[in-house]
Amino acid sequence: MIISRTPYRISFFGGGTDYPGWYKVHGGQVLSTTIDKYCYITLRYLPPFFEHKIRVVYSKIESVSNIDDIRHPAVREVLRHLNFDRGLEIHHDGDLPARSGMGSSSTFTVGLLNALYALKGVMRSKRQLVEESIYIEQEMIKETVGSQDQTAAACGGLNHIVFHPSGDIEVRPVTLTRDRRQELSDHLMLFYTGIMRTASDVAKSYVEDICQKEALLHRMSAMVDEGVDILQSTRCICRFGELLDAAWQAKRRLSCKVSNDVVDNLMARAKDNGAIGGKIAGAGGGGFMLLFVPPSAQKRVRNALGELLHVPFHIAADGSQIIFYDPAVDDFRHIEDERSRREIQCLRELGTLKSGGGLS
Repeated sequence: MIISRTPYRISFFGGGTDYPGWYKVHGGQVLSTTIDKYCYITLRYLPPFFEHKIRVVYSKIESVSNIDDIRHPAVREVLRHLNFDRGLEIHHDGDLPARSGMGSSSTFTVGLLNALYALKGVMRSKRQLVEESIYIEQEMIKETVGSQDQTAAACGGLNHIVFHPSGDIEVRPVTLTRDRRQELSDHLMLFYTGIMRTASDVAKSYVEDICQKEALLHRMSAMVDEGVDILQSTRCICRFGELLDAAWQAKRRLSCKVSNDVVDNLMARAKDNGAIGGKIAGAGGGGFMLLFVPPSAQKRVRNALGELLHVPFHIAADGSQIIFYDPAVDDFRHIEDERSRREIQCLRELGTLKSGGGLS
């Protein structure tokens, strides 16, 4: 039995510049942090006593005999990527809901990849998890996703992530004093709007012609450097909140799907009650709303947004981890092998299998 724990992330600045269609031409960068809310993947080899070979439990339950029959795209393509030929049981549990702007899809992919490697007795480096999860999502699943979510989930922490035109990804941890890190954490509030959306659908509305928004994206990228400079200086932390507001206004210009009347109303009410800045997490459109609010105004903001769920959180330093590892002796492999031999023998006796092993 293996259990992996992988953190969700919050992106402050630079979102949009992490899409390969942009950064492989212009370069890109983001400032983001992982938080103490996690995706858990539990898996084991499935004993060979069931009609199905693979069981996947998430918001749905799938029991199938072949990888190709799995409907969950990340599970299907990760198993295909690793050439798994064994029976498996996979369970997903998340602290936060899917389609909410917290990088949940990539977090799931990274966590599943990490857990399956562990089941094989293999430990992959953070860089390898990043590279493989990006390949699975962008090339195998063909999702319209960037490259920051996989990087954040695998590496963890408060990071300045740089995407080079060569395709290389550089992770620069942002070093802060304990007091400055706490000050940042004390000014952040997270609310769940209840608006579910698919990030790739929102992203498609601006990614296809992303290079036509060159001036805007260069400005959004420059905000990453400004944000890092503010955090590492002795300047008032509220300047970070003002920059967050400017970044949100810039991001709204990427596409009409990034915001909507409901989100605009929520943001206005928050600012009327003391929030300095804020944004919708992830691609936009709904999900979680991140606000920068002085501690003295946080009660007013909670009351003003009373219909929303307030989710307290802290910055987390760890990326994807294996938190339970029990490499028990595999007592069922010989049963599976014996069953396969018997099935082949039955086919031969029925005359449906050629002596060379192929079906007639």
